[in-house]
Formats: sequence, structure tokens, C-alpha cells
Amino acid sequence: MGRQVWKPGNMLYPLPAVLVSVADRQGNANLFTVAWTGTVCSDPPMVSISVRPERYSYHMIEETGEFVVNLTTEALACATDYCGVKSGRDVDKWSAMKLTPLKGEHVQAPMVAESPVNLECRVTRKLELGTHHMFLAEVLAVHVDETYMDENGSFRLNAARPLVYSHGRYLGIGRELGTFGYSVRKKPKHTKNNDHKYTDRRRKTAGKR
Repeated sequence: MGRQVWKPGNMLYPLPAVLVSVADRQGNANLFTVAWTGTVCSDPPMVSISVRPERYSYHMIEETGEFVVNLTTEALACATDYCGVKSGRDVDKWSAMKLTPLKGEHVQAPMVAESPVNLECRVTRKLELGTHHMFLAEVLAVHVDETYMDENGSFRLNAARPLVYSHGRYLGIGRELGTFGYSVRKKPKHTKNNDHKYTDRRRKTAGKR
């Protein structure tokens, strides 16, 4: 099977499609969708978002140096797309998509209450790269929806049915194929001899009944 060679482009998919909430110094809030986002560092916890300077929300991030990353779900697919194609200059996206602003603890930008996870972020550096400028930010706090906490106190994000973006399409994450480290995890030992002994014992027991 042959391979085609294309010119350089963004083909690193799938990506999380997140709703980023921002606010200016006067408290005017907006939402916009970002797919150019990712984890940067674990300690300190840091993320990045890349934003076109002409986007309405860009000046808000520059003014305050703050934003909130709100993870999205299949139930938020329509709102995620809407907030990516509509401008806050023309419409109140919170009202149009019936999303609930929720006050955070560290930043003025509101969080999205319908999101399963909200990351309050403060910008530490801006990189002007080309069409997009990258904001590197430290995560100040993580808020999680208790709906997805299990009886053992573990957070089950996959139960929220996260949304991803792949080459122009929104997708669910599908079924689980494994957990971190499963490829090298030791499997229980089952020898043929032990299996035969177990089968023989069952046959003898059955014969006495």
C-alpha cells in the first residue's frame, strides 16, 4: 500500500476540544472553543492554548492573564461547535447555549458548570508563533463534578463521555482498550498442568454426586 506525501500541516489528531472561558477587567465574560491545546508540564502543572490574535477573546487574556479550560463532553458537542464559529462580539454565547457561569476561586473568568472538569489558569508566558499565539499557563486549581466520583472516591472522567476533535469532526472517545501500563503488566500465571488437575478434580466430584 502506497503513501502520499503532503505539505506540512496540522494533522496531530485527535485533540481535546475545550471551552475556554475568559473575562476582561470590567467583568465582561466570553466563551470560545480551542482545539490547539495541551499539557505542558506536570510539576508545576501547566497547560497551553494557542489563539489567533484576531479572536474576540484574545484581548481579554492579554488584559487579565487568566482563563479557564473547561473540558467538554458529547452532551456539550453542539455548544462546543457553536462557541467556535460564533463571535462574542455578536452574541452572548452563555445565554444562547444555556450554559451556566460558575465562580472560581483564583481567577475572574467564570467556569462552565456543565463541564465535568474546570482548570483555573494563569498565564506565565506568551509565544508569538505565527497565525497563533501560544499562552503557557499554570493550573491554579482543578474543579471536578462530583457526579463522576465513584464509591471509592475516584474520579471517573470517562463516564462523562469526553469529546474530541479530529480532522474537522467531533467524536466520542469510544470503548476502553487498556489502562496505562497494561502492555507490560504481569498477567496471572495459568499452567496447563494446573488446568488439567482442576478439570480432573471436577470430574471426580461430579462422579460422586
